[in-house]
Amino acid sequence: MLKYMTIQTDIRPAAVAGLFYPDNPVLLRDSITQLLEENPASGPVPKAVIAPHAGYIYSGPVAARAYNRVAAGAGVIRRVVVMGPAHRVALQGMALPTARKFRTPLGDITIDQDAIDGIRDFSCAGWS
Repeated sequence: MLKYMTIQTDIRPAAVAGLFYPDNPVLLRDSITQLLEENPASGPVPKAVIAPHAGYIYSGPVAARAYNRVAAGAGVIRRVVVMGPAHRVALQGMALPTARKFRTPLGDITIDQDAIDGIRDFSCAGWS
């Protein structure tokens, strides 16, 4: 089981673009727009969202409803934290990005390195 894994890069390329969602920016934007329009949601802006992230054909409608709830807070939300499972390797603790940006078909997303550094040594004692 890995405790720490570091691969240094400036930009992490999109890992599954073209497999689980379109790699063409126009097609991707159209797909997201359609999913959001076809899956409205109402209610208060949630403090946290657990949204599926499988291929859009599987989980797109459910994810769209979750993000439609968040959209009402667009002018208020100051930080988004994305967490997900490790799909390919067993690890203890957290796998944190070392890249400065994530590349997506819709553009690069800058990673808050200060926030990453602030949790890098977070104790995972007792996690199993």
